Amino acid sequence: MDPIAVNVLMDPDAEITARARAVNARLRADFPQGFALDDDHAPHVTLVQCFIDRARLADAAQAVSAALRDAGPVNWQSKATGLYALSDGKLGLAGIVITPTDDFRRVQQRVIDAISPFTTQAGTASAFAPRPDGAAVGQATVDYVKGFIGARTGQNYNTHLTVGIGTNSFVEQLKAEPFEAFPMHAVSVSLYHLGDYGVAQKKLHHLHDCRDR
Repeated sequence: MDPIAVNVLMDPDAEITARARAVNARLRADFPQGFALDDDHAPHVTLVQCFIDRARLADAAQAVSAALRDAGPVNWQSKATGLYALSDGKLGLAGIVITPTDDFRRVQQRVIDAISPFTTQAGTASAFAPRPDGAAVGQATVDYVKGFIGARTGQNYNTHLTVGIGTNSFVEQLKAEPFEAFPMHAVSVSLYHLGDYGVAQKKLHHLHDCRDR
C-alpha cells in the first residue's frame, strides 16, 4: 500500500479569503520564513484529514462526491468570530475561528462514512506533499492526521481557517486585537494533498459545488 495524506475541505468565499491573506501578509512581515497563502497553500476550512491508499484515490473522491450530492439541503454558512493561536516552540500558528454548525458536523460525518473504506493508519511523512525547502514533514503533522477522525470530529470538530506562522509574541498580539465577527460561506468542497502543518498544498479533485444548494 502507498498511503497519501489528504484533506477533504471547504473552499471559503472571497471575503474570508481576503481577510486571511491580509493577516498572512502581516505574519510574513514578522516571520518571512513562514508560508504564504498561495497556490501551494490554499486557504481552506478542513472537514476531514486522513491517510488513504493512493491507488484508490479516485474511488475515494467519487464516494465522497456522491455522499455530498445526496446529503440533502445543507446550510453552508457560518460565522468567523476571532483569531486563535497555537504555540510550536518559539513560533505560533494563527488562524480564524469559525463557529461549527450542525450542518457542518453532519456533512463531516457523511464524508467520514464515505471515505473510511479507503483509509489507512500506515501513513508516514512520505505520504505528504514535499516541503518547498526540502525539509522533512514534522512528526506532529503525521500524528495529527492519524488521530484526526475521532479526536477532531463530531462534537470535537474545531472549525477554522489557518492563516500562517509567526513568532509567538506577534501571533498573540494579533489574537488580542479587536475582531468584528462576519459571515463565512463555503463555495465548494475539494480534496487536497496535505503538506506540512496541514497546509492544502495540491488540489487533487473537485468534489462538490456548494452554491448548487
